[in-house]
Amino acid sequence: MKHQGNALPPYVHLDNGELWLTEDDRDNLKISYRIKEVIFAEPSDYQHVMILDSYDFGRMLVLDGVVQTTSIDGHIYNEMITHVPLQLHPEAKQALIIGGGDCGAAREAAKYDRLETIEMVEIDEKVVHACKEHLPAVSGNLSDPRVKFIYDDGVAFVQGKEGVYDVIMIDSSDPVGPAEALFSSEFYANVHRALKEDGLMVCQSQSPIFHLDILKRTYRNIRELFPHVLVYTAVVPTYPGGMWSFTIGSKRPLDFPAQTTIPNDTKYVNDAVFRQCFSLPEFLRSALEE
Repeated sequence: MKHQGNALPPYVHLDNGELWLTEDDRDNLKISYRIKEVIFAEPSDYQHVMILDSYDFGRMLVLDGVVQTTSIDGHIYNEMITHVPLQLHPEAKQALIIGGGDCGAAREAAKYDRLETIEMVEIDEKVVHACKEHLPAVSGNLSDPRVKFIYDDGVAFVQGKEGVYDVIMIDSSDPVGPAEALFSSEFYANVHRALKEDGLMVCQSQSPIFHLDILKRTYRNIRELFPHVLVYTAVVPTYPGGMWSFTIGSKRPLDFPAQTTIPNDTKYVNDAVFRQCFSLPEFLRSALEE
């Protein structure tokens, strides 16, 4: 066990000589991870940023005590928020990622040669630098000149933009703190305007198990703006409940390609996963129809 000399936040604590991270997800649920080493721990202007090395999930990005991604399962989320929308818009050339400070979504998007520009708008520059330096399994080598890092508030960034992007990926953290505005109906309306006439957006929409109210509200807000809306899911072990949702809103009908063009170096997404991820369990399907 190793940790830096600076005082650590209370959610990183010693228990019988062992270092643990305890994520306080809700009133009746806490999730703890045994930690080998604190790699990085600094407050930013927006949140407390940590890179921890855990025993079971490798290195992990932790923001204000909440695990965002890990070197063991981070590829699942990043592949699903990137490859699924890009398969549904095979002509996309201009992509925007809002959030995504771990750089994993940008790394996956850069695998598509047809994308001419990939803009990534992240409010917290410290998160990006920490992940580039200490979490390479997730961030990868982002030297691609098409990827442009913009350190700004994603909500403010899309205001006033009209018909600019083919695909917008909203890779936000939980709807608290700096990410709360990324779940508002006003923000989705600005995203709608920023898309081209055949554009589509995708956002992470939380756990169907523990955050069904957030998912339903997100689905309703997007459905009020976009004529074509679909929800899909993936299994992400370090996210509460293990099951995670994504919501797509499209200005044009969503046509599934006869043959996918998923890069051959993915670890989770393949043709079968892409086609089956939209098959929802009954409790979720019926909840979205309410």
